[in-house]
Amino acid sequence: MKLKLTAILLVLSIGIASAQQKKWTLEECVLYAVENNLTIEQYELDLENAQIDRSDAIGAMLPDFNGQINTSGNTGLSFDPTNNEPVTTTIFTASGSFTSAVTLFDGLRSFQRLNRAKLNALANQYRLDDLKDDIRLSVANAYLQVLSNKESLKVYRAQYEVTEQDLKRTNELVGSGVVPRGDLLEIEATAANQEQQIVNGGSMVLISRINLAQLLQITDYENFDIADEEFDIPSSDILNNSAKEIYAEALTFRSDIKFSETNVELINKDLDIAKGTLYPTVVAFFNYNTRYSSQDRFDAITGEAFRESFGSQLWMNDGISFGARLSIPVFNGFSVRNNIKRTKIDVKKSELQLDQDKLVLETNINQAYVDVTSFYKAYEAAEKTLDARRLAYEYSKERFDVGLMNAFDFSQSQSRVDNAEAVVVRTKYDYIFRLKVLEFYFGIPITLD
Repeated sequence: MKLKLTAILLVLSIGIASAQQKKWTLEECVLYAVENNLTIEQYELDLENAQIDRSDAIGAMLPDFNGQINTSGNTGLSFDPTNNEPVTTTIFTASGSFTSAVTLFDGLRSFQRLNRAKLNALANQYRLDDLKDDIRLSVANAYLQVLSNKESLKVYRAQYEVTEQDLKRTNELVGSGVVPRGDLLEIEATAANQEQQIVNGGSMVLISRINLAQLLQITDYENFDIADEEFDIPSSDILNNSAKEIYAEALTFRSDIKFSETNVELINKDLDIAKGTLYPTVVAFFNYNTRYSSQDRFDAITGEAFRESFGSQLWMNDGISFGARLSIPVFNGFSVRNNIKRTKIDVKKSELQLDQDKLVLETNINQAYVDVTSFYKAYEAAEKTLDARRLAYEYSKERFDVGLMNAFDFSQSQSRVDNAEAVVVRTKYDYIFRLKVLEFYFGIPITLD
């Protein structure tokens, strides 16, 4: 039977072997997940876009400046651009201009767009931080699940070692005629059941490791493993604070709440921009232009033909224009006012969403607070139960060794110990995770120290 178990464990060692090159700690897993998550990378690109929008908003408040050059050749009847006279010949012409315009007043829309762009960049940063928080919690939960499964596997192996000793002892008792051979078969059945638990426990370790690796987006499952550490119940004074105090603290830094608050400000800026369309727009402009023509000129006195140089014509034929343009919105088919009404509705919706997010946060914190208390009590109860089961097992073992208890009742006593140990491991890590969640809501980083 021992050889059989050794063979099973050898097969499982492909996925469970501890001789890995790297053992990941929780801090390393969290840091790696944050740095390599694809969704985070997408959100970071959205943040870059938002920062570019801010640059666009600043640029929209500055004067624009553009240049233009036109050249053409004409044969036959055409107009000389320098004097607008018709000519019938082959003529080459060129013209150029520089224009500039700046918005002097647009109902403060440009200023509001700049503020909105700043808020949008901030909102994207909060959204990114909130995603990172969610990933940290998910990685911590998956990491603790691996630890829990590993510790359960150790318990199963330790239980099997005890059963092997019982099996050896029972075999001696059967040989001496103290207990019937049927009791030996019962112990062998218990050992076989524990072998199955070891196999299942190894599979659970492997599956939980794969789940954690997938969160980290690591595909080399065979060489991925976490540090072989055992963690006791961490000390924490988080319960010295009430759920209301933890909620009040969470409102000051939680990225999901900051994101919702910024969204309210964003929609209010949209409302200010929409209201700005009710006001007139004043734009100042400046234009410089010049032209050249290959058409000959005639001296008014001598009648001789001549042609001014290219540079001279550009100097002689240039001109400047400047002024201001006023646009007054009078009637636009109710589109402006309807847009304002829609934006006001969006403002109310964003405020309701903020209230909803605060309510969800408060509910989650209250639930986490209750979970910490109840899971700790469950862990304490599980330890007390385990102590009682172990005492009962020792008593049963003494009776069994002298033939006062049959193997079936003894196996049941041992089975109750096994179940109690499994419950202790499960409730222990359930409590640790709930404790870390509650601390996380209070702004304490996730560690297992």
